[in-house]
Amino acid sequence: MSMKTIAPGEREFQVKVPNGRGCTIFTLPEKMFSGVFAPAGGNAGLSDAQALELVQHSLDNPIDSPCLEELSRGCRSAVVIISDHTRPVPSRIILPPMLARLRRNNPDIDITLLVATGCHRASRTEELKEKLGEDIFHRERIIIHDCDDTANLVRLGKLPSGGDLVISRLAAETDLLLAEGFIEPHFFAGFSGGRKSVLPGVAARTTVLANHCAEFIDSPFAAAGILENNPIHRDMASAARQAGLKFIVNVALDQQRRIAGVFAGAAEAAHAAGCEFVRKHSQIEVPVSDIVITGNGGYPLDRDIYQSVKSLSSAYRACRPGGVIIAACSCMDGHGGEHMYQTLKNSTDFQQLYRHILRVPAEETVPDQWQYQILLKVLLKCRVFFVTGDCPPELFSNMGMRCFASPEEALREAVKIVGDNA
Repeated sequence: MSMKTIAPGEREFQVKVPNGRGCTIFTLPEKMFSGVFAPAGGNAGLSDAQALELVQHSLDNPIDSPCLEELSRGCRSAVVIISDHTRPVPSRIILPPMLARLRRNNPDIDITLLVATGCHRASRTEELKEKLGEDIFHRERIIIHDCDDTANLVRLGKLPSGGDLVISRLAAETDLLLAEGFIEPHFFAGFSGGRKSVLPGVAARTTVLANHCAEFIDSPFAAAGILENNPIHRDMASAARQAGLKFIVNVALDQQRRIAGVFAGAAEAAHAAGCEFVRKHSQIEVPVSDIVITGNGGYPLDRDIYQSVKSLSSAYRACRPGGVIIAACSCMDGHGGEHMYQTLKNSTDFQQLYRHILRVPAEETVPDQWQYQILLKVLLKCRVFFVTGDCPPELFSNMGMRCFASPEEALREAVKIVGDNA
């Protein structure tokens, strides 16, 4: 953020919001400006060399678990669940020491990197190379999870909700199941990371749909920063236990995507430690405002509208009824959810559609339902504008939103709606 005086007694504030691989600058007159509200951790991350040292230190001192060298001893196979293209996990820093330690006492162990796509599209070659680095991409065996490939899925049992737990056969049948990932507040699972590598990461579509059902999404406990009594988290934690997730290496990232903390060890204990660290550095109080400007963290987190709903769900809490949310998001891949897009495009009454979703039984959940359930909740309270030059305007208007090529246009239209005293 920067500030400049444009006339005696008159000041403007310039605020940069990450957008795609760059940023969008909003210029706000002092009378409108409430402040910038960002995680307390700020940009406290480490250089790559320092981060690697911290990863090694965490692997030397795992939380509530033997070290990887001991865990891999005598194992014929290991599967490491890794994040897909929608997550900014610095895998090229995390994975090399993990793989080296797995092989230290067991050089012949058969290791597979299983890409946790959940119900997302498959990661592309260039996306995996960027995430993993050329060496790991070409040297290691990499399998991309397919939630609809029934031949390579296996049923493990029931979840606390009563839903069937069906996951990747590779993950279910390996001698040693591990995961890497990162922890951030998650808009309905409480926090990302840990158990989410299994569900939804390598689960069958039917299992994901049941876990993301309307009843669970509507729970007051299914929100960012909340794990206790969260029905979605409860099923996810059970899935990880039933799958035998033995060890994780999860990181916390600063606003520049640099590693700020590393949590390695037993899946539940290490994840709990990471969640507490993230909670401490990310939870803040934000005043309710007429206009809320937000972003989804830039590339790759804002690559489509589907992922960008996460930023809207946070801004929703800080926006007054009838206010305007302005989201600076690239959305370079378009809507990111065909069923979400078609459902909103074909709806003539969002209020009626929202009421219908709330009545859908868990076993009848359809793809993307949870995402547009949350988006509808936002749209029924606020107007939503996007600032992006990467998508046609009709993509947004068909979903009940608007997009603008510049922040100035978006702000002018927002002020028209909420008034000059915004």
